[in-house]
Amino acid sequence: MLSSWYLSRMGSIRTVPTSPDIKRAKSFAQPRICFPYFTDLMPGFDKNQQFALAQRLKKEAARLGFDACGIAEAQRLNEEAERLETWLAKGRHASMAYMARNFEKRVDPRKLVPGAKRVISVLCSYWQEAEHAEKAGKISRYAWGDDYHQVMKGRLYELYAWLESEVKTLSGRAFVDSAPVMDKAWAQRAGMGWIAKNTNLINPQIGSWFFVGSLIVDVPLACDDPFTHDHCGSCTRCIDACPTDAIYQPYAVDANRCISYWTIEHRGNSLPEEIVLGQEDWIFGCDICQDVCPWNKFSYSTKESRFLPREGIRDTPLEEWEELDLEAFRKRFKGSAVKRAKYEGFMRNVRAAKRSRSLRGRPSAVSSKPDEAP
Repeated sequence: MLSSWYLSRMGSIRTVPTSPDIKRAKSFAQPRICFPYFTDLMPGFDKNQQFALAQRLKKEAARLGFDACGIAEAQRLNEEAERLETWLAKGRHASMAYMARNFEKRVDPRKLVPGAKRVISVLCSYWQEAEHAEKAGKISRYAWGDDYHQVMKGRLYELYAWLESEVKTLSGRAFVDSAPVMDKAWAQRAGMGWIAKNTNLINPQIGSWFFVGSLIVDVPLACDDPFTHDHCGSCTRCIDACPTDAIYQPYAVDANRCISYWTIEHRGNSLPEEIVLGQEDWIFGCDICQDVCPWNKFSYSTKESRFLPREGIRDTPLEEWEELDLEAFRKRFKGSAVKRAKYEGFMRNVRAAKRSRSLRGRPSAVSSKPDEAP
């Protein structure tokens, strides 16, 4: 989740719109035909059949519970590659060295999946009509339920199996934030939304509270037009709201200043004081830039029961989290994305959040102490 969020900025398409995308960007849009048609590789599979199969694929995606589906031609992301290289060279990825590995595979799906012709993108909402309780240790919404990697991949495997049954011979792979795939860039190219100033993908029908999954396959399908219009306009709410100034300029995030990076990816024993000061009560991830986005007024509750909040995930006070032992952590977060922080990292975050309360003059049930491990 986190890596694709940072890399989504690298995938933004900054072109002048020729038509108002917002009027045509339905969740399951009408596809166009990508050239060439590859009829030489699949005899008899002409443009009409490509179109018909793409339509059936989208219907199957909807049946499986995905909220949107789009298709883009597999090709090298040249503009995105240049921006990514610059971003990495400036060290904006902090300690996430894996983001610099497999560069060509990350920017060219044909290097990742030999013979790839299409990237199929899907969205799945995880929004719920619920909020954090006052004084609770805050966990990002995406981690309230079961691990999205497993839930999304299960559905993608079903979609892949359906496509295989239609074409008989299929080669490809499913991806959910677990390989060098610029998923939000591909979703934008598939007409599913634009990359916003907070670097999240925004779909005009459902906002930004969703997961992105990808199928990279060797079957020629009718493609969707890319989403080329930026509907952020003059709004700067996400930039203004970020307590650590991680959005250092529109459409760019510096992981070195991001609460999500420090509370999920960082493996050290403590957090920098300037991060702690702005951390507020976040102990895993951060949702501030999405909470303030006006486009999220269009979000609707998830249809996936496995994404619903687990007991105590929204309302456990910070002081209670501090009492969590290793066994309780493993039991409570079994099958949860929170386990990525590991027990030591999670408890470090709890101590840092308490320290943040102290620095900001907020009341705490017990005396604050530094966030360094004993």
